[in-house]
Amino acid sequence: WQATSTETNCPSARRNHTAVWTGTEMIIWGGGSYLNTGGRYNPTTNTWQPTSTGTNCPSGRTRHTAVWTEQVMIIWGGYNGSSYLNTGGRYNPTMNTWQTTTTFPAPVGRSDHTAVWTGQEMIIWGGTSGGIIYLNTGGKYNPTTDVWQVTSTGTNCPSERVYHTAVWTGQEMIVWGGYYYSGDQYLNTGGRYNPSNNSWLTISTGTNCPSGR
Repeated sequence: WQATSTETNCPSARRNHTAVWTGTEMIIWGGGSYLNTGGRYNPTTNTWQPTSTGTNCPSGRTRHTAVWTEQVMIIWGGYNGSSYLNTGGRYNPTMNTWQTTTTFPAPVGRSDHTAVWTGQEMIIWGGTSGGIIYLNTGGKYNPTTDVWQVTSTGTNCPSERVYHTAVWTGQEMIVWGGYYYSGDQYLNTGGRYNPSNNSWLTISTGTNCPSGR
């Protein structure tokens, strides 16, 4: 192990933030006491640079998501202590600037959801919008056009959940596991989402399927 610098420009201590890898730097953002600050860490030089809090920087939040598009970091959703958010921002580390993400027709505000990057779109899914309102809805966001499209809730769409996981295979988003409040259920179900035709396929819960978690 080698320690990461805690000297000049190191962000304040926090949790429930996000992190992405750009190819040369780690960018962390948000978290803590509903922060809208962050930092870019270069492991080669063991140095930090702050992320801008200027024009178009999203408001402070925790339990949001972040993806790296190869050009910008997109953060979206989360909780600010009083509201579940459907806002976000696109951060360009080269310019140290932010652009907003449209809120129409963005999905309903939420936290504890998942997000993947397909190469063209960010897909967000699941999460909670407060209390016992757990979601099986989502959206596809195109940062080039700043446009949202809804994800199907039709045939084979997984049930509502939080704390699940999601990965991108190159063709599909696979979501699995998580928690649903009714009956205190830890889930061993999931689904495969194809954004090209906006459809879901089920995942087997048969032989060798792990227990709910």
